Amino acid sequence: MIEGVKLRDLKVLPDERGLLMEMWRSDDPDFLGFGQCYVTMVYPGVVKAWHYHKKQTDHFVCVSGMAKVALYDDRDGSPTRGETDTFVIGWQRQRMVIIPPGVYHGFTPVGPDAAMIVNIPTELYDYDEPDEFRRAFDDPEIGYDWSVTSG
Repeated sequence: MIEGVKLRDLKVLPDERGLLMEMWRSDDPDFLGFGQCYVTMVYPGVVKAWHYHKKQTDHFVCVSGMAKVALYDDRDGSPTRGETDTFVIGWQRQRMVIIPPGVYHGFTPVGPDAAMIVNIPTELYDYDEPDEFRRAFDDPEIGYDWSVTSG
């Protein structure tokens, strides 16, 4: 796994009425602080990628549909530089992907439905000077295959 990336199974508490899923608590050992909370959604056949942050750590939880979340390490001096990680998360496997600063990331839906991800970054979004640095989803240097495997 890419250096600094963490994957955490989430606590799902079902009962006869439905369920409650704890995504993030301030007493979690990986809690670094709170900047804001937002939801991002992507339609089937669309890829939202690649970008990274210099300051913020992202905390992805897929709350609707299923998402293929991909990470690429391009950090100078990282022992996992050049490596990629892929996680499929969502209603069938409730997990949080913790993405440290400097790691490129993106996602696409798996299956026929849109994927909706709640992100709880450690920093507020700065509209005047965004902490967001982008590359094309099909950047040949990264060479990631965003297709979904069949067969």
